[in-house]
Amino acid sequence: KQVDILSEQKQKELKKLLDYIALFKPTKICIEAPVKWSAMEKYRMYKTGKKELGRDEIQQIAFRLMDRFKLDTVYSVDASTIADDLSESKDSTIIKPYIDEIFKDYSFKATPYYKKWIEYETEQNLRVPLFDYFTYFNSQKRFLRDYGYYLLGEFKNGKYNGADALATYWYDRNLRIFRNIQRITTSPNDRILVLFGAGHISILDQLLKCTPEYNYIKFDDLKNKNYR
Repeated sequence: KQVDILSEQKQKELKKLLDYIALFKPTKICIEAPVKWSAMEKYRMYKTGKKELGRDEIQQIAFRLMDRFKLDTVYSVDASTIADDLSESKDSTIIKPYIDEIFKDYSFKATPYYKKWIEYETEQNLRVPLFDYFTYFNSQKRFLRDYGYYLLGEFKNGKYNGADALATYWYDRNLRIFRNIQRITTSPNDRILVLFGAGHISILDQLLKCTPEYNYIKFDDLKNKNYR
């Protein structure tokens, strides 16, 4: 149920999407990738003609925008979690069994209701133009529904197991991602484009709305010339 982003039709749709995102005029782009993914090495291989652009959003969107705005760096700001750190610590004789118990029955599987919703969204991928699909996924209603996904099903494991799993893994990971965005901010004139999956954005949206440090410009806001 995936589209071929390299097809002629989808490349036309991608151009419309890129032209719209470009209204933001980013000076920095941060992506959902760990440092070990070697984003800049992949970018250099593309620029030297050793490799064509892949199908993922980093190469199709971030790399193309880097070219358009003559940016020399893309920032990998994904992060591990405190649950990972505690499990892998040298002194984990007590900690690791405790963490393992919290995550014993936690797998991020959707409840039946949300599974149908996800399947429906995925099917629309084949029917809806790329720009409209991005507009929907960046809507506030969609953020709230996606956030709610994590508060059902396995969130109810044990007394607090589900809550602790969500806090020490998913929520902590996004807090660290937000911290990484702060760390690459070096000037009040920075215009940082955040290119992340929808599951992350539902939490990052909350963090960015609440911080007084940034002027948070959402996807839909770019229609307003005052934000450009």
